[in-house]
Amino acid sequence: MRLVLYNMRYAVGGSKNFHRPIPGIGYLRRTHGNLGKMVEFLADLDPDVVGLCEVDMGSYRTGNGRNQAETIAEALGHDHVHECKYREGSFHRWIPVLKNQGNAIITRHDIEHGNFHFFTHGVKRLIIELVTPEFRFYLVHLSLGFRTRQRQLRFLQQLVVKSDRPVLVAGDFNTFFGEAELYAFLNGSGLRSANMRGKPTHPSHKPKRELDFIFHDDRVEVEHFFIPDVQFSDHLPLVCDLHFRKLPQEQTKG
Repeated sequence: MRLVLYNMRYAVGGSKNFHRPIPGIGYLRRTHGNLGKMVEFLADLDPDVVGLCEVDMGSYRTGNGRNQAETIAEALGHDHVHECKYREGSFHRWIPVLKNQGNAIITRHDIEHGNFHFFTHGVKRLIIELVTPEFRFYLVHLSLGFRTRQRQLRFLQQLVVKSDRPVLVAGDFNTFFGEAELYAFLNGSGLRSANMRGKPTHPSHKPKRELDFIFHDDRVEVEHFFIPDVQFSDHLPLVCDLHFRKLPQEQTKG
């Protein structure tokens, strides 16, 4: 199975001049042209599952009012689930553009459930849980604040350890203080990173921070992992080829 993780920055681009002439002005750009490049890139990868952070679900930026996740899923011939990244009842869900900002999972696998959980702390609170017959996949985009991230990680750990099947966790973890931030989470959940060499993913034009991760448990074996050098966003995408295996006790039960 091929899993791709991509913080796509709403497809507004990854230019070094993104914040010129006014900080944040790049977020107001139209996205159609760059999204087309992303679609072609993802189609060439031929993924089974794609986790997308920072998806525009239909603001004026898309030009046609379409959800970017729907556009990508249609191009790949896959199903998808998506949701606004702000908690239910948040004032962000009433503000133009912000209310259309979310995350999404695209997959060719049969979907048993697509569940949405919300962290108890932070501005970005969404956790998407994709349940298939073979695995559970959690997609997250953690807070910019260190203390809030730690609270979110404890919440996420409680979800992960309850899984009755192989677990994958991926997303933008915003680990500005390094992977050491994740020690307690990984130790408590039993997960490990597919990016064993700790290659950086941000910023895409000159990567120096490892912010994006794909984690897996012992029932998942990574066959190949790589980070394509593309600059359609300020983050680099992660690509992981893997397969699921039975643990010794599961083989005995079978």
